[in-house]
Amino acid sequence: MKPRNEKTLCRVGVRDIRKPILALFAATVIAVTLLVSPRVSADSASDAQEWRFRVYLDDKEIGTHEFYLKQQGPERILHSTADFEYKLLFVKLYEYQHENSEVWQGDCLKQIESSTDANGKPFAVSGQREEQHFVVQNNRGESALPPCIMSFAYWNPEFLLQTHLLNSQNGEFLPVNVSPAVFDPLEVRGETQNAWRYELLAGELQLELWYSEDHRWLGLASQAEGGRTLRYELL
Repeated sequence: MKPRNEKTLCRVGVRDIRKPILALFAATVIAVTLLVSPRVSADSASDAQEWRFRVYLDDKEIGTHEFYLKQQGPERILHSTADFEYKLLFVKLYEYQHENSEVWQGDCLKQIESSTDANGKPFAVSGQREEQHFVVQNNRGESALPPCIMSFAYWNPEFLLQTHLLNSQNGEFLPVNVSPAVFDPLEVRGETQNAWRYELLAGELQLELWYSEDHRWLGLASQAEGGRTLRYELL
C-alpha cells in the first residue's frame, strides 16, 4: 500500500484534533432535571484551590490546562490557562492558547475577561454584571443576558444544574444537556477513587466529567473523530 504523503497526514491530524479542542471551550450543553446521587454542590471550604491537568489525545500528551481559584472577601477569583500543541511526524499541526479570568459572587458570574488563539484564529470575551443584565462583548458584538449566569465552570458542580451556560472562549450563551450521574471509579494519580460521572451532550459533542464523592472535579474526556479520545488527567 502506498503511504499517504505529508500533506494528507496533516489534513487528517488537524481534522481529528481541532474539533475536540475547540469543543471544550465552545461546548454547548443544556440541562434536564438531574436525578443525581449525591446532590452536587460547590466546595468553598478552602481559601484557595487549584486543578492542574495534563491533556492527552489518546496516549499522546499535547499540553496542559490549569485552573486557580481563590476566595477574596465575598468573591471568588478564577484564573485559567490552556496551552495545547499537536504534532504529527514532527510537523506542528495545531496550537491552542486560552487565558480566562472570572470573578464570582456565590454561584453568579460577576465579571469575565478571556483571550484565545485557536490555531491563529483570535477570540476575545469581556463581560460584566449590571443591575438588570450580564452584558457580554465578543467578536460579534454586545449582548444582554440574565443577571445571574454561570460559565462552563467545571470546577463548580453547580454548573451541571444550569439550563444555559456562557462559553468563555467566544462569549456565546448556550443551552445545556446533562445526564444523571453514574457511579464510575476513576484512576487519579495512580490510585483508584470512587467517582460520579456525568455526560454533557451538545449536537455531535460528547463530554464526560468525573467528580469525587465530596464533589471535587477529577477528570474530563471528549470523543474525537476517528474514535480518538481527548482526556484530562490531574497532575
